[in-house]
Amino acid sequence: MSHDLSDYRKSYEKEELLEQNCPENPIELFQKWFLTADASELVDESNAMTISSIGLDGFPKNRVVLLKKYTWEGFIFYTNYNSEKGKAIAKNNHVCLSFFWSGLEQQIIIKGKAEKIAENLSDGYFETRPDGSKLGAWASNQSEVVSSRDQLEKDLKSLSTKFQNKEIPRPKHWGGFIVKPVSIEFWQGRPNRMHDRIRYTLQKDFFWKIERLAP
Repeated sequence: MSHDLSDYRKSYEKEELLEQNCPENPIELFQKWFLTADASELVDESNAMTISSIGLDGFPKNRVVLLKKYTWEGFIFYTNYNSEKGKAIAKNNHVCLSFFWSGLEQQIIIKGKAEKIAENLSDGYFETRPDGSKLGAWASNQSEVVSSRDQLEKDLKSLSTKFQNKEIPRPKHWGGFIVKPVSIEFWQGRPNRMHDRIRYTLQKDFFWKIERLAP
């Protein structure tokens, strides 16, 4: 089977990204872009991001997760610590996050180091989740082989009965990671593939070096 995509073309013409409009701290620019994406009808899930890690098999793997909080320190998401990504991060905590908002012709690429957040912070977030999502965290041995969909449904139903009219606690194997950035690149599509790429790199004195990259 062959399908030639060489004629697929799109001209990026919506915005520009110039150095004089870049704040000293990339988190400020991230927030500006994120709030614009969040308010835009052109973006479905503004907090959907791809996380890349190096697996135990030595291969990189990407998957989409949801950003749940960002601070001056970094970017927080939640997962099963026993999942494929959880085990990968435990062995090698160097990861990459990326956002792609095609409707705005923008990308953000974040290289950083992932660390588990404090248990009380994971507890606090878990309490805000709907009961169905809480039960799902218990029912799913994430990334493990399962016999069938029916078995998953049976496990979920059993847990629903077990915790009926009870508080559902956070499983110890489930919680948050914060990705502390060492590099953040902002990509703005421009005509003729002459895109704007501005990279912030964290220095030893904790200031950020700002550089333009060739498209």
